[in-house]
Amino acid sequence: MSTLTSNYSLVEQAKRIDPDGELAVIVEVLDREMGMILQEAPWIASNDTWVNKTLRRASLPSSARRKLNQGVAKAVSRTTEVMDVIEMRGVYAEYDKDWIDSFPDPARARLQEAKAFIEGLGHDLLSDILYCDSNADPDGMHGLAPRLNTLDGEFVIGASGSGGDTTSIFVVTWGESEAHLIHPKNIANFGIEHKDLGEVTITDATTGVASASQFQGYRDWFQVKCGLVVRHPKCIGRVANIESAGSTNIFDEDLLIKLLNNMKINGNTRIYCNQTVKTQAEIKLKDKTNVYWTVDKGLEGVPFLSFRQIPVRMIDKDILLNTETVVA
Repeated sequence: MSTLTSNYSLVEQAKRIDPDGELAVIVEVLDREMGMILQEAPWIASNDTWVNKTLRRASLPSSARRKLNQGVAKAVSRTTEVMDVIEMRGVYAEYDKDWIDSFPDPARARLQEAKAFIEGLGHDLLSDILYCDSNADPDGMHGLAPRLNTLDGEFVIGASGSGGDTTSIFVVTWGESEAHLIHPKNIANFGIEHKDLGEVTITDATTGVASASQFQGYRDWFQVKCGLVVRHPKCIGRVANIESAGSTNIFDEDLLIKLLNNMKINGNTRIYCNQTVKTQAEIKLKDKTNVYWTVDKGLEGVPFLSFRQIPVRMIDKDILLNTETVVA
């Protein structure tokens, strides 16, 4: 069984650092919406405030054989610099004061209401980790799909689907030297911010007439600052153009085998898919000739699907879409 042992995940850090439990609660809600990514991806401070600069090895120096009393020429290695953007996502939460105050425990009731806003924030953040293109939106991080948007038969493999009903499998090897998430350096709580803005006057959104439709309420502000870094290009891969509808082009596991054999794989590798692909994979478990798909138990005894002992994590199809643009 593959289990991450890094103490750099956001969930682990929140448990260790936050004394009052507030950050841990926020992180727990975010993680539940993000398909365990915050439990499994290292969360590391950037080496610049709002971007992260990565020197990626472009070529290795070549050696030469030599004879006694005979020298060899010097060699050099080449690097390329990659800049990764840290994005900011925020949301205000508002609730009627009289309604919250009517509960036996108003603070707990307020937290329960706030969870919906935190979940929405996690939903949007995970969508950006998958699909946001910083070339098209300079304020957003650069996600997995834009990095893997051209079929090369090695790290981006096509499943021959077409039309507007295709989906993908993403494979990521997490690690400090592989792929990881980042937050701005020298910022408290890993870039996750909650501000209790207290009692405020709220305008009824159903009318928008401020002079005639106001009431007293509570307001909270939630914000997260996050980016994605891929330090080693062999640590991310994609099986694209998988048909999500109809009976043709059912997911071919041979494509996943090919992708994994081209990638850098270790105990921190994870496979991400949505319900459509996971259902197809679990149906293969019934096949008596199946040798790759298994169901294993995690540390807490919760079963999870594995492919070649690599854990498979399901991301909701509202986030990992069945309506992707076909990758060419």
